[in-house]
Amino acid sequence: MKHGKRLVIERIFNAPRSAVWRAWTGPDLRKWWGPEGFSAPLASVDLRPGGRYVFAMHGPEGSDWDKDMYSAGVYKEIVPQTKLVVTDYFSDEKGEMLEPANAGPDPDFPRVSTVTELFEEAAGGKTKLTIMYPEPETKKEREAMVNSGMKEGWNSSLDKLKKTLEMK
Repeated sequence: MKHGKRLVIERIFNAPRSAVWRAWTGPDLRKWWGPEGFSAPLASVDLRPGGRYVFAMHGPEGSDWDKDMYSAGVYKEIVPQTKLVVTDYFSDEKGEMLEPANAGPDPDFPRVSTVTELFEEAAGGKTKLTIMYPEPETKKEREAMVNSGMKEGWNSSLDKLKKTLEMK
């Protein structure tokens, strides 16, 4: 995660952009969503402007994360195989927004973020994925995001995505 105006996570995959896009927006999402040791009991995608997604991840049995945890959002912009702009927030199983304090993390976590996801061709038939969160409005919100383990969780999830792509 880079400091500055935005929080940015980048990864290069040894797969064509079309494959990364399909894994990001299709049924394979459940194979990799959530950090290592987590499952994805739900990945609902209505991939159209104004459509909504609802994802769930479930942590390892016996851990503090041994429960379904939901996030949801709305697709604001879709450029197939190139760009997604989505809102992102904690939710219940129906995709209804929850306040961060009621979803478990720090109550200072931003209530909703608008996230940009870029899929770019890279040398050798690879794909560069960039996930950009806007600069939080306050220092407390930024600290809540950084301290939440978001960076580590995303990197672990992207490791699982890499394995999913390699199995194709």
